[in-house]
Amino acid sequence: MESKMDITEKKEGESNNNNKDLNSNIINNELADSDSKEAEERQARELKAGLHPLKHKFVFWYTRRTPGVRTQTSYEDNIKKIVDFSTVEGFWVCYCHLARPSTLPSPTDLHLFKEGIRPLWEDSANCNGGKWIIRFKKVVSGRFWEDLVLALVGDQLDYGDNVCGAVLSIRFNEDILSVWNRNASDHQAVMALRDSIKRHLKLPHSYVMEYKPHDASLRDNSSYRNTWLRG
Repeated sequence: MESKMDITEKKEGESNNNNKDLNSNIINNELADSDSKEAEERQARELKAGLHPLKHKFVFWYTRRTPGVRTQTSYEDNIKKIVDFSTVEGFWVCYCHLARPSTLPSPTDLHLFKEGIRPLWEDSANCNGGKWIIRFKKVVSGRFWEDLVLALVGDQLDYGDNVCGAVLSIRFNEDILSVWNRNASDHQAVMALRDSIKRHLKLPHSYVMEYKPHDASLRDNSSYRNTWLRG
């Protein structure tokens, strides 16, 4: 039988947990409101300048992997920011000057992420999420990457606010596209994103899409092995 003190302590503990959750939600909402206000102000400035603002500001990153070295520290050290943009005009200036996928050495990763999100599994926007993975022959990967970039920049993918970014991984025998999302446990959003990717890339039925949560990648230290969902 529980004593009055035990019950009181439990209620206090539950109350503290509820307060923590409430405070966390308030902080997250305030940050979202602040980001939204900054985006609105940015878009207003760009419109005034005669430009065409995007819904989100984006950053291109580049990683030249060292073959045989897989430590997280070296991976973070190798991630280099290339350029950011927030307008249609800015995107085309950046994109037209980027090297084409067919000219990139292997192994290399090209990342396109919303501003404020680093292309790392541990980033706060990514840590609870995962990624859809598609493998391509090298001769066609450039076209599919460009279609994916345009869909991401144009906010065309379903559940767009749940999308963090996209990665093109240049490997020896194949190239791999992946789309990262925030919440791996939201099955509806995960599957809707899969269908949206298929639709925008006009993906042939012969291609298999695989999904892997980032916490699984952290456990096995691998981006593309041991995927657990196919579609």
